[in-house]
Order: sequence, then C-alpha cells, then structure tokens
Amino acid sequence: MSDSEPSPEPKPDSPHADRIHPSPNHGERRGTKCPDSIILHYTGMASASGALLWLANPVSEVSCHYFVFEDGRIWQMVPESRRAWHAGKSSWHGETDMNSRSIGIEIANAGHDLSKMPPEPGDYPDFPDVQIEALIRLVADIKARWSIPDARILAHSDIAPGRKVDPGERFPWERLAAAGLGLWPKPAPQSPTILAAYRAGDEGMPVAALQSMLAKFGYGIEITGVYDQRTVDVVTAFQRHWRQGKVDGVADGETLGVLRELIGLSEAKA
Repeated sequence: MSDSEPSPEPKPDSPHADRIHPSPNHGERRGTKCPDSIILHYTGMASASGALLWLANPVSEVSCHYFVFEDGRIWQMVPESRRAWHAGKSSWHGETDMNSRSIGIEIANAGHDLSKMPPEPGDYPDFPDVQIEALIRLVADIKARWSIPDARILAHSDIAPGRKVDPGERFPWERLAAAGLGLWPKPAPQSPTILAAYRAGDEGMPVAALQSMLAKFGYGIEITGVYDQRTVDVVTAFQRHWRQGKVDGVADGETLGVLRELIGLSEAKA
C-alpha cells in the first residue's frame, strides 16, 4: 500500500454488525482477555438516537459493545477485546467486575417508567420481531466465537438486582432459548398441590435454602435465613428473566420449581 492510499476502514468484530460507531468509553479488560458472559440491556431512553449519543459521550462514562436498533440494524461501539462500561456495580458467581468478563449489548427500547419504584411489570414497549431476530443472530455469533455458556447469557437485572430492571419481563428470553441461546425452563404441569410461598419478613431454614439455591445459580446474595430486601430484589430479578408471568418478589412454588430446574440445566451444560 502506498503512502497516498487511505487505510482500510476497520470492520466490526461480528459480521452481523452493519458499521462501527465508536464510543470513547472503554479500557483494558482486567484479569482476562476472553469474555465469558453476554449481558443484555435495554437503553431505557425515549429515542434510539438519544441513547446512542449518550453511549458515545465521554461525559456519560457508559458504553456497550453493540447497539441494536428497533429496525434490526446493529452498530458496534466498542471492540470486543476491550472492556466496555455497561454493567456498573454488579455480580455473578462471585465475580464483581462483570465489565471485564462480558460483552454488553444495548437494545433500543424506552423501558419502564422508573419514576415508579418498583416499576409496574410489563408497562413498557414490546421489542419488535425484526429487532429480536437481529439480536439472535448477533448473540449466536458472539456465543460461538467466544464459547460462552448458555448459563452466562444474562440480563442486566440478573447481575444488578434491585438496581437495574432491564431488559425486563417483556423481553422474549424464550425465543432466544428456542434458538439455542441461554437457559429456559420447560413448561411445568399444573399441580393441585399448594406449595408454601416465602416472602418479605419470613425467616428460618427454608429461606436460607432459597438463598443458597439463588447463590448456587449465580446471584449475589448472602445466606442469612432472613427474607430481607436483598432477597426480594434477587427473587424479583429471577422472575423478570425466568418466570415473567408474575413478577412480585414472592418465592412461590412455581418460582422455586423453575429455580431448581434451571440449576439442573446449568450444571448439565457446564
């Protein structure tokens, strides 16, 4: 190449990304060069353009690796080799620097009305089919190239319970699982047996057992035997992802059954 010829334009890491729209907000990965998790977010802003500007603004100190528009376009903002700033204070299986361990994907969606806390379940826009189809292609590509386990394709709310609620209970995790991405429980048969439910204020060994199962699955939770606010937040986050029909922070029989099944699935795929 002669000195007069321009350098070739850099290409996105994924063939499913349409272009690079760089963000300055990134750094070196710490402790690893190989991400082992994919974290899905919604933008939570009124417009995709506003969210894109914010993620590329050095003042914001936030970013992501990929941005998925409502119409299915995908732009890369940070190289996969770099540590994007999308997870914030977070934890999964004891790892507290999830930015270093993950690929972060922002999905354009206005999100919940966070002026109401906790937000009203389901009170935000659906994700368009074309957007989810594009996301599935992107996640499948990232999963394959980095050998990311299904048990580590997660919601922002999974790694930051109580602090984050995205991508929320309207996100179609079951569609991703049908495409071989992430974990999803099999439909449970209806049982006439009424199982005990545990909720805020309860104490004792059953609560400690619940907390132990949540910690074993990956959530950041202490085993105290007290159904405190942290336990409510973690159970709510679990329901937003894996028991979306009723998000109330109460560990009822269905929630417990789904949790047990998912622990088994994650161990089988480990």
